[in-house]
Amino acid sequence: MEAKKFLVNGEWRSGRGDTFESINPADGSLAGIVYSATPKDVDDAVRGGVAASEDPAWRDMPAHKRAVILNRFADLIHRDRDMLCELQTRDNGKTIQEGYQHIEGAVQKFRYCAAVCETLESTLMPPRGDYFVYKTYEPMGVIASMTAFNSPILHEAGKIAPAVAAGNAVVLKSSEFTPLIGLEYGRLALEAGLPPGIVNVVTGGVEVGAALVNHPAINMIAFTGGTKTGRIVGHAAAERIIPCILELGGKSPNIVFEDANLDHAVAGMIYGIFSNAGQSCIAGSRIFVQASIYDKFVPRLVEAAKALNVGSPRDPSTAVAPVASFRQRDSIEHFIEMGKSDPKVKLLCGGDRPSGPDLDKGAYVAPTLFEVSDHKCAIAQEEIFGPVGVIIRFDDEADLVQMANDTVFGLSLGVWTENYRKAMRTVRAIKAGTVWVNTHKIGQPSVPMGGFKESGIGRENGIDGILEYLQIKNTYWNLSEKQIAWPPRG
Repeated sequence: MEAKKFLVNGEWRSGRGDTFESINPADGSLAGIVYSATPKDVDDAVRGGVAASEDPAWRDMPAHKRAVILNRFADLIHRDRDMLCELQTRDNGKTIQEGYQHIEGAVQKFRYCAAVCETLESTLMPPRGDYFVYKTYEPMGVIASMTAFNSPILHEAGKIAPAVAAGNAVVLKSSEFTPLIGLEYGRLALEAGLPPGIVNVVTGGVEVGAALVNHPAINMIAFTGGTKTGRIVGHAAAERIIPCILELGGKSPNIVFEDANLDHAVAGMIYGIFSNAGQSCIAGSRIFVQASIYDKFVPRLVEAAKALNVGSPRDPSTAVAPVASFRQRDSIEHFIEMGKSDPKVKLLCGGDRPSGPDLDKGAYVAPTLFEVSDHKCAIAQEEIFGPVGVIIRFDDEADLVQMANDTVFGLSLGVWTENYRKAMRTVRAIKAGTVWVNTHKIGQPSVPMGGFKESGIGRENGIDGILEYLQIKNTYWNLSEKQIAWPPRG
């Protein structure tokens, strides 16, 4: 298998010739070989981004022409959708069905950013004197973009589209576990007509990421990933006093009140935690069930989890495919063993590796549910990032709100009730950046997304998300014929 090169200032490179492998988690086979960038390659990519972003051909390009390129990028993603879905499935084990959903999401992100790019208006402020004053936006410059392994088709689109729409250059580093989609996006960027150096793609692990976020010519960092790494990235941004977007972890509550439609709630619970094998920052991993329906609802939930089809990501009936890597499976199994050994935790289903001729070679984890009697125990507080949910009993709204907010995270929230007043009280009381009432895990590119507390800072998507990539400039124009009345004359 031929190794794939990375993209620096329009040039495909092999660095020093060192390579790393992407392993297909469905069967352990080789998904791809990729050349690893070096700090020198990162330096060249950033400097290429600086030159490209300051080139008048890009800097002065009218917004509607940038919008044309973004729409062309969307067209190319749609054209290559079959290849991109297949590549993502080999790279991280995501089901083909979900891959096509993410293709549509990526296309929508580029089209939405193109629309905002073309229509974003400056503001004329009411003056307080004989002058007029207006606000305009300017690009940040060069953006260091780093993404997670769970949904590369969406993540990479979500980093490139708004940064380019705002007139910046991008140096993208995908997760070393899923490097293949980012490289394809680099190819599509050139085909779409973006100037060389506007989109660069560097590959590798920690050394490459550190060289990127600490580079003195980087003007902003956009990171999606775990909270532990997010702290390091945030520290690097603080040292250089540059802005950053941190889209980090979650341990989100998904709440079932006694008056909920239980059929809908069961479907919402299993979708919230088991879709994408639980590898979602917004997964509803803390399932709160009101005491009055607990004994009726939980057995139904357990049976629904047991009935989920665990299998090949290419099987259209598969609900739970492998997790993204064997290393990730080991991490999830570590948490499962913690739960099994905790006297305050009871295993209700799963907790093992599925077996079978099509499963034994893959990084599969059975859908797992634990009942916990103490919401502060480790598996009810730490992000597991896998198909593992914890079920917690609550008595009333006050009891629920206290437990739901007793976490370092605040990314999302699910509420299931037929009482709109109760839903509104709950939405207001629980700290979360995105809330779903009687549904779960839906989104659109025009709606900002981000978290409270340690779930991150900044917002992605929507006009707010594009404004993160722009600096504000205010300009005052004097209309008076008089000179400034200074210095004082006694």
